[in-house]
Amino acid sequence: MSTIDWAVLILTLGGIIIYGVYKSRSSRNLEGYFLSNREMPWWIVLLSIMGTQASAVTFLSAPGQAYTDGMRFVQYYFGLPFAMVVLCITFVPIFHKLKLYTAYEFLEKRFDVKTRTYTSFLFLLSRALSTGISVYAPAIILSSLLGWNIYLTNIVMGGMLIIYTVTGGARAVAYTQQLQLIIVFIGLIIAGYMVVHFLPANVGFTDALLIGGKMGKFNVITTGISEKGFDWTDRFNIFSGVIGGFFLSLAYFGTDQSQVGRYLTAKSVRESRMGLLMNGIVKVPMQFLILLIGVLVFTFYQFNSAPVFFNDIPLSQLRESDKADSLKLLEDSYSSLSKEKQKLVADFVQQPNGSAESDRVTDQMLDIQEKQNSLREEVKQLVEKNVSKSESNDTNYIFIRFVLDHLPAGLVGLLIAIIFLAAWGSIAAALNSLASATVVDFHKKFINKNLTDEQDFRVSRWYTLLWGVFCVAVAIFVTGLGSLIEAVNVLGSWFYGVMLGIFLVAFYMKKIGGNAVFVAAIVGEIIVIGTYAFTDIGWLWLNVIGAVAVVFLAWILQVTIFASSKQGVKQI
Repeated sequence: MSTIDWAVLILTLGGIIIYGVYKSRSSRNLEGYFLSNREMPWWIVLLSIMGTQASAVTFLSAPGQAYTDGMRFVQYYFGLPFAMVVLCITFVPIFHKLKLYTAYEFLEKRFDVKTRTYTSFLFLLSRALSTGISVYAPAIILSSLLGWNIYLTNIVMGGMLIIYTVTGGARAVAYTQQLQLIIVFIGLIIAGYMVVHFLPANVGFTDALLIGGKMGKFNVITTGISEKGFDWTDRFNIFSGVIGGFFLSLAYFGTDQSQVGRYLTAKSVRESRMGLLMNGIVKVPMQFLILLIGVLVFTFYQFNSAPVFFNDIPLSQLRESDKADSLKLLEDSYSSLSKEKQKLVADFVQQPNGSAESDRVTDQMLDIQEKQNSLREEVKQLVEKNVSKSESNDTNYIFIRFVLDHLPAGLVGLLIAIIFLAAWGSIAAALNSLASATVVDFHKKFINKNLTDEQDFRVSRWYTLLWGVFCVAVAIFVTGLGSLIEAVNVLGSWFYGVMLGIFLVAFYMKKIGGNAVFVAAIVGEIIVIGTYAFTDIGWLWLNVIGAVAVVFLAWILQVTIFASSKQGVKQI
């Protein structure tokens, strides 16, 4: 990177840290540290919710996902608006009425201590591991592309954000996320503009969209239905997106403390509802636009030579091995096809859309694209067999490779800063929620119930620091994850369905007690993990399976084994 890029990067990150410390003034008690004294307006709640879910994984991996697989990943979010409505009707008013610090306190009031503790434990396990991946995601890529030591990169990324998270708690998280998102959106808009700007003079934005569509990248709606019927292994389609996405979103925003803690900071039920509903409205188009940048990058590479593999580090290793000749042959073939396709694309934009000549050229372009995809697969196999299986997926490198290769000085630093900021926004909120669940659901429950406000404050800071160190340690040792955006969501899907099932029983099945739901939740978790391990079913369906299993099993257990016992059956 140039001196200008380093200056932009350092000034941006340093400014965020200073701003976070400045905004960290909060009451030295649990309510001030974890919930900002419940005084946040809806628009800060909205930005905090969005900042928590929009991690670096989103901005690194989503454009690459669209580049390789088209826009169909956006269907993953189609169930989110419906989930926001259910949350606003059921979850939000009860959580606010009970003045909760964590969502899991409600489960003790409704069931018993063991159900609360088990659910909080599932949250801590899933969120800590996911947060480790969120630290690892930008660190592994930046360390590879910029030549930084991976261990040092993880420590720097984790350490810098821990400073203001430990210092200021939820208030610092909320206000820094507000500034982070503004910078992130500005940077992405500039990146999208620059991609179009770099296209030939006679090719505009609509032409870029048309080319992307002709090359099959605008597969926004897919059914997952083939001649053999519905494909349950298909990861992203309208059914898995609406149904599985609804269950996942309901679980994430209703049972994951990293999100519940964001809207519990609101000054009223109305402010919480406004933040959640606006998130439901904004999130789908926001994700659409992020994926669209990936399609624009794909179009850019129809007019320009693209790397056969976007992570140059394993290619450098192959060039120094006995596979150098094989790699060069594949690279030369790919480059030759790129030049042939560039001529066809230039011819395509001159033809009237829908004409016979346009269709003929499109078919030729698609044929070349298929050949190029085959060559890319051969390179991936070379990397997998001779370098590392974990390095054989370059999806996460596509967007950052474009940034480093083609954007002017200054913008490179800004876009890399965005990767850091997106990571910090989600990780800071996660650390705050991990600490709150640990203090409220475990420390004050089982270790020391009689802490003063000042002691609560100090203990909370220590747990935030400890969870930060733990997540950095996870990041250091995580390898072989493939597409990071899927890895994070797969991990969440192992637990979210079961957690959601527990809350659904709590809200809607008043005659079921703690014993029945506790056993059902344990069995349900075994079912989910078993389904993932021994079948190829799409991971979005794991959320449905987990929730339905807990609800059904809890009902069966209550009317059979626990029919004579009223223990754990409480009314709120």
